[in-house]
Amino acid sequence: MTAMSTRAKLGVVVASAVLLGTVAAGYAATAAQAPRTTPPAGGEQVVTLTSGPRLLAITDRHVSTVAATDPAGPRTVAGLECLRVYAAAGTGVCLKPETAWSYQVVVLDATLRQTRAVSVPGLPNRARVSASGRMVSWTTFVGGDSYTASGFSTRTGILDTRTGGTVASLEEFAITRDGRGYRNADVNYWGVTFTADDNRFYATMATGGRRYLVRGDLAARTVETLKENVECPSLSPDGTRLAFKEAIDADPAKGWRLSVLALSSMRVTATAEVRSVDDQAAWLDDGKLAYTLRRDDGQPDVWSVPADGSGTPALVIPGAESPSPLT
Repeated sequence: MTAMSTRAKLGVVVASAVLLGTVAAGYAATAAQAPRTTPPAGGEQVVTLTSGPRLLAITDRHVSTVAATDPAGPRTVAGLECLRVYAAAGTGVCLKPETAWSYQVVVLDATLRQTRAVSVPGLPNRARVSASGRMVSWTTFVGGDSYTASGFSTRTGILDTRTGGTVASLEEFAITRDGRGYRNADVNYWGVTFTADDNRFYATMATGGRRYLVRGDLAARTVETLKENVECPSLSPDGTRLAFKEAIDADPAKGWRLSVLALSSMRVTATAEVRSVDDQAAWLDDGKLAYTLRRDDGQPDVWSVPADGSGTPALVIPGAESPSPLT
């Protein structure tokens, strides 16, 4: 992206830049506090991505699994270090350290063997795999974009594991906002979730201090806005709803409410989780969501809550983060 040329244009992006900078700074501080860890004691443990009804997660920066029927029970922890992980249909994605100052997107097979790796800029933030296992996406926080007052923005990419085709940044895509073509150097994306056809996807787009749910078309290289104040969407297994984090009073400084959007009516249902959820939730099944919350000391736990607004939140995997179901 090129630098904005006028003071007026810079003024438009200040609010968005400050928001991104605040979030990025907080994430960077958390990442810095997490030390580089060593593989689990007792040697390598066998973790696979097709081992029956289990949950995948990160434990102490390492890939781990637990039984879905007893998630607080015995845990299997592999030697693979990742900051974010996700898997579907025997394909995994791991956002892992490449050096002390750089990171990679690593595609994994069902035995956690690396099949492809892409170096990416910035700090890992989000990762997803399509239901078929074909498409992989990631989001990182990056610094140095000339249009940001804070020095931080996001970069979101997509990889087709079948063809090797890679979108380095969704910022390359043409935008339709409110029915009209739109361009602005401050556009940022994060939090991709794929539909069943492996071509269309949903994501968050930020521009001009606003955040939009967008629907994208990979083949056409386009996105279109659908609704404001929808962040980090996650498509339900039946394809009818999106779990997302909704900024309270449309102000991220007040925190986020984990909510669900019905795509047929665009009706929003808040879940029973009233704590601020700064995560891209995962669907454990068609009726339940999993997400990460951090304790006061920064340590993560995986929680779950019904998607229909009923029930109460429940602790699922203590001391873990980045959950996804393995079925």
